[in-house]
Amino acid sequence: MSLELKNVSKTFVGKKAVDKISLTLDKPGVFGLLGTNGAGKTTTIRMILGIIKKDAGEITWNGKTVERKTVNFGYLPEERGVYPKTKIYNQLMYFAELKGMKKEDADKAIQKWAKTLKVEEYLNMPAEKLSKGNQQKIQFMTAVIHNPELVVLDEPFSGLDPVNTEILKNIIIDLVAEGKYVIMSAHQMSTIEEFCSDILILNKGKTVLQGNLKEIKDSYPANRVEVDVDKNIDNYITKFNLEKENEKNNQYTIKIDDENVAHELLNELVKDGIKVNKFEIKKPTLNDIFIEKVGE
Repeated sequence: MSLELKNVSKTFVGKKAVDKISLTLDKPGVFGLLGTNGAGKTTTIRMILGIIKKDAGEITWNGKTVERKTVNFGYLPEERGVYPKTKIYNQLMYFAELKGMKKEDADKAIQKWAKTLKVEEYLNMPAEKLSKGNQQKIQFMTAVIHNPELVVLDEPFSGLDPVNTEILKNIIIDLVAEGKYVIMSAHQMSTIEEFCSDILILNKGKTVLQGNLKEIKDSYPANRVEVDVDKNIDNYITKFNLEKENEKNNQYTIKIDDENVAHELLNELVKDGIKVNKFEIKKPTLNDIFIEKVGE
């Protein structure tokens, strides 16, 4: 299975929202689609799902043109889409039947996912009685209940506390292990780094960076060092003309332009008998790279 976009474009009232985007998902995993607000992410997602029509280019799944009626995709939109006055179970059954599921199969899927997401007690309640986080879990259920081949998640962790975030993270890991293809769009760069092997960054509808995340990060020089010591080392940082980015309880993040200077700092600390619990030279984070590419 594979998803492929070739030179896909979309214009709204004279404004080009997406400009000749190309990407390929040819193996199970999580693909990161990134960009600032208005960069074209949602438009791209909606074209992939067949919700809106492209103006130019090709979008294919398994070599066949994507059409909304023929693809088995799941979608978790950023906007909430639950009906506030309707019981959760009835909503889930409705969405399952829209996807062509029989009632018996849909019921089994609802019970399974409710248990996995720990929302069994809410099934007979109207959505308006649920917290924002639990509504998010219900909406996630509507995206996966019909066992889709491709799942598109737009800000999937929005509104979730740390416990529920961990539950959803484990589910996404399981989906990939089952051979699912996942496209994830999120503003939390740490989340993208945790899940995504390949990314595409959009800015004003154009692709500004694309490829394997590890290879992208490896192409950048190291730009900081993390140090955990047993005493204050501000005077050493000043001595080597370095900039302290952060410090708490003698745990430092220090900006560097040259790895050799970082090694000189370590040698000096060791020579002076300062206990070094951690010394790690680090590449730029995805957040650093994202800001560099679209910060203007």
